[in-house]
Amino acid sequence: MRISKSRFVAGVQCLKRLYLQVHQPELADELDQARITVIEQGRQVGFAAQKAFPGGVMIEAGPSELDRAIRQTRELITKSSVRAIFEATFQHDNVLVRTDVLQRSARSRYSLIEVKSATKFKPYYAYDLAIQRHVLEGAGIDLGRVNLMHLNRDYVYDGKEYDVSDLFVVVEHKPQEGISEAEISDRLKEQFKILNRPKPPDIKPGRQCKDPYVCEFFEHCNPDLPEDHVSLVPSIGEAKVQKLLAAGICSIKKIPADFPLTERQRWAVESVKTSKPFIANELAEELDGLKHPLCFMDFETVSPALPRFAGMAPYDHVPFQWSVHRLEKPGARLEHFEFLAENSSDPRVPFTKSLCETVSGAGNIIVYNESFEYSRLDDLARWLPPYASQIKKVKVKLWDLLRVIRRTVYHPAFCGSFSLKLVVPAFLPEMTYEDLEVAEGTAAGLVWAQFIDSATPAKQKAHLKKALLEYCKHDTLALVKLLERLRKYV
Repeated sequence: MRISKSRFVAGVQCLKRLYLQVHQPELADELDQARITVIEQGRQVGFAAQKAFPGGVMIEAGPSELDRAIRQTRELITKSSVRAIFEATFQHDNVLVRTDVLQRSARSRYSLIEVKSATKFKPYYAYDLAIQRHVLEGAGIDLGRVNLMHLNRDYVYDGKEYDVSDLFVVVEHKPQEGISEAEISDRLKEQFKILNRPKPPDIKPGRQCKDPYVCEFFEHCNPDLPEDHVSLVPSIGEAKVQKLLAAGICSIKKIPADFPLTERQRWAVESVKTSKPFIANELAEELDGLKHPLCFMDFETVSPALPRFAGMAPYDHVPFQWSVHRLEKPGARLEHFEFLAENSSDPRVPFTKSLCETVSGAGNIIVYNESFEYSRLDDLARWLPPYASQIKKVKVKLWDLLRVIRRTVYHPAFCGSFSLKLVVPAFLPEMTYEDLEVAEGTAAGLVWAQFIDSATPAKQKAHLKKALLEYCKHDTLALVKLLERLRKYV
């Protein structure tokens, strides 16, 4: 039985996760759109990093040909002309690792470079580096430096070609700064011992289920909770949840009146106990302050690890779609406007120009989670100085419905969350997202990537365009209907 680098790191997070990966992988959750995006971006960053090592040679053997990959690695190491090896593969004591970059530094000495798509060093990377050092040195590699190569968040793309010397930051990770060899050996012994058991270890769900990664067996170990479970009180801390559970209180309906909660948490508890929405008196004042014309606005963006257009940095958002519903005055006909970038050219100017024209003269521009739209508008103003004054006029009109709902509203169907995907169906069951082909932002970004791909057939493009427009339109129409429904409570 072999333990790979990824499995070792999984075992550091949770031994049960490791066991299930090896013995019961069929129990894993399906990859969601967010995880697919992360994997693909990591792959792209890895390819970009390889350009910093001209003349480097890639191990041709694929992930299922590990023994062949080990042989190819041995052959390349004997060739002094090969200055760097990508995906160099080693095994020591049944532990196998594939390195991102193995660079020949002097004579027979090497440097190990681990490439990450993050923009800074994260503490749990230390185990990733330590297990590689353990295996390479055990396999007889004279290892000098162990480096982490990550994206530089301050890098600004010129729109032509990536300057890999500036796109990445290389940080040396010294042995004394990392995980000791003794700890690695102890953990490996424990992991092999666990893997040889007939059943997975009995580990209760906890923080390790999401830290540092959401485990792919999360749903297996964390079945859906009842809608009145105490952990679904908004923003309740883990300590308070454990205190309630220790007292035998699992239902929100059983929480004692003298249990310490914030005022808003108390509102949520009362809402669940009475099975009725809670509406604070302050809601009326908030809604009365709105000024027509009202615009209901939503953006869709992608935030690629590698900057897409000139002036952008890693993980900057590319805005590719907006939807606006506009109501000139109470009782007037509701109008809808929309924008969708339809090719791979820079969408920022047409996005901004059309948006500013559409919301011009608005009294308030209603959004859900103002900080997102505000930040994207700030980005656009920085990238497009000629539009800065128009963008400023948009920003001062923003009105955050999420902020208002958090302060004044709770519904039992929120289940502790104020996500629009839960808030809207709670008050408007007919406006579910279940029938939409695109139902959340990450999926929209992936669909847009397919839509603008020149290789996508015209018929499929038409289908994807329709799905994107329906999703964004649904979000802004939901804001319109939600505001209408909330007015009936005041």
